Amino acid sequence: MPVPVVLTGRIVRLEPLAPHHAEALAEAGAEDRTSYAYTPVPHGVVAAHDYIARALADQAAGRSLPFATVSVADGRVVGSTRFLELDYWQGPLVWPSVPGVPYGDPATAVPDAAEIGNTWLAARARGTGTNTEAKLLMLRHAFETWGVRRISLRADARNLPSRAAIERLGATCEGIRRAHSRGLDGAVRNTAFYSILDEEWPAVRDIIEMRMAAATSPSALDRAINRECLGHDGGSSQLIPA
Repeated sequence: MPVPVVLTGRIVRLEPLAPHHAEALAEAGAEDRTSYAYTPVPHGVVAAHDYIARALADQAAGRSLPFATVSVADGRVVGSTRFLELDYWQGPLVWPSVPGVPYGDPATAVPDAAEIGNTWLAARARGTGTNTEAKLLMLRHAFETWGVRRISLRADARNLPSRAAIERLGATCEGIRRAHSRGLDGAVRNTAFYSILDEEWPAVRDIIEMRMAAATSPSALDRAINRECLGHDGGSSQLIPA
């Protein structure tokens, strides 16, 4: 199974989620909860401990790799994200397939496909480039260290800000699965599915790096706007802060 790893960028550091993050995670989740209608975010220290315990149980079972999202500038926890839906394609072909079970030594296995999800940020981290850089770090690790063939992302179809953020990465929308699951609000939800393939990664990486540059450089912002006007398959036609 993939081992926990620290991924560090210019403005954000992704640390393996651990019990000592509970109080800081609760503080981050308490800042402004108005945007969490579709995303499970712990409310209070007790809930944060439970959130972490569940995430670590999934990690121990080989189902996910959770992170605490930390601001490099001040070391404060500003949210959480994770790899999940880890899938392995190596070894003898069996039918029906058994997803999520690696062939050979589980301690050294890396997935062939995975999903990035369960992502949320504190109010103070929104619009700062934190989400964009965190996605860049995770995608780079998945494609360039693990060598995955595919990364998936998904969102409640009603969650337009999350869908816009995914589309700005350059991910391709595969469609909306109707009546897919029960939403956080209890309603039966439709789910929008997105993906990035390994052959698409270099172009997607360029898009994300362009956005990171645009966040800090006016001249880069002008170039980004010009490129956005030309359009990009699977991307957004507008330049919106990360």
